[in-house]
Amino acid sequence: MRIRVLQHVPHEGPAAIAEWAHARGHEMAITHVDIDGMTLPDESYDMLVILGGPMGVADDEAYPWLTAEKRFVAQAVERAREGSSAVVGVCLGAQLIAHVSGASVARSPEIEIGWYPVRRTPEAAEAVALAGVPEELTVLHWHGDMFGIPRGAIRCLSSEACPNQAFELADGRIVGLQFHLEQTSASLPEMVAGNADELAMCGAYIQNRRQLLRADAPHVECASTLYAVLDAIGRSVR
Repeated sequence: MRIRVLQHVPHEGPAAIAEWAHARGHEMAITHVDIDGMTLPDESYDMLVILGGPMGVADDEAYPWLTAEKRFVAQAVERAREGSSAVVGVCLGAQLIAHVSGASVARSPEIEIGWYPVRRTPEAAEAVALAGVPEELTVLHWHGDMFGIPRGAIRCLSSEACPNQAFELADGRIVGLQFHLEQTSASLPEMVAGNADELAMCGAYIQNRRQLLRADAPHVECASTLYAVLDAIGRSVR
């Protein structure tokens, strides 16, 4: 399977997603949107993965490439609805999927930065790609915005601070995750350093650097869940 990754900042790379692709023997290529700008890839992929970043879906003026990226994501979502490929969004990536699908993207009730649990919703019983996510799982959050749920999508996960944490569409071929299953013990320090200014914000759900980089963080459980989700998405396009 051919994986195409859209990366927005140097310190938020594919990490465990790349490890999954290597372990499964998939081809993976990365487009650095912040560097390549509006020179977006062609459609020669089976799965498009859209990573996170500090920008918001409406920040076109500050990041002019966002306009072209949103058009590209809209086309990718349409292809996935038709069944020829899949689209996975992480944090900003999920918000972009929601945005081009007609859902709102607004400030989250609380800024979440740190390790907090997400829980399955009753609607998740109908999920395909997210069917294997545990009833409760502690994951890494780093967001101030929240996506709305696109029409026809299943809201699969929520947290105490943010009701919309995951959705899926099109029989599991389109998935949006507000949180970061992909971060590993090796990649997270780079993400923390790159976003260090945000740790100074006040909020009930903002952890400090020591808490974020704690030795007992559940990276193994998150990676296992990520692999199961990506495997399920991959099966949906074969």
